[in-house]
Amino acid sequence: MRIVVQKVRLAGTEYRVIRPAGPLKNGALYKGRDHYEMYVDRTDGRRIGTLWLLAARSPRSLVYLPMRTAPAVGVGEEGGQPLDLVLAPRTAQFRPSRWKRIREHLNTGNTVRELHTASVPERDLPDLDADYIIPDSPKEADGFLLRKNIYAETLLLTGGSAAFREGAKEIFAVTKYGPPEAATHLYIPGACNYHVCRPLYDWGLDTPKMRNWEQLHVEFSPSWAR
Repeated sequence: MRIVVQKVRLAGTEYRVIRPAGPLKNGALYKGRDHYEMYVDRTDGRRIGTLWLLAARSPRSLVYLPMRTAPAVGVGEEGGQPLDLVLAPRTAQFRPSRWKRIREHLNTGNTVRELHTASVPERDLPDLDADYIIPDSPKEADGFLLRKNIYAETLLLTGGSAAFREGAKEIFAVTKYGPPEAATHLYIPGACNYHVCRPLYDWGLDTPKMRNWEQLHVEFSPSWAR
């Protein structure tokens, strides 16, 4: 896929940012009361999944998905706050509080935009039907953890390569098993017919009575913007 690479220097640190070269027409992210809901169609879902795999392979780069300006899905987002998404490998040692200023620099005319074609080997994608299993080894299990922050209308996820690969797996699974084009005229948003969704990550499952439980969830939605 085509990507843009930009570099921003802030407070003595240079940040390398990867973003899709073209806008995401059918990829949207909303924050609800106790969940984060992502909607994708088949085309943009595969682009987003590829960007998650790039995050797993780019330990010094931030992966930026501008999603809050996507056309409204028309389903499920009522009352939800549209968000951008940033994937930050822990090795990048990124401070989420700096994101707003970094984004401002990215969107100025004097920040160089390098156009590249990115690809990832097929072996990077785990088995789409495999269960989500966290290793027994604390060191290996740590690689599956995602830390979340919200800054400047952006969900920032910080984690290891394994966490981003697992997220990509669920996104690709949704694009694979989403309803075929012939069935989309019967599609009812949020209903059971042709409904395909996957949880990407859960926070707070180990807290008492899950009082702080939140989930990042991805749902297939037929293309809503042309």
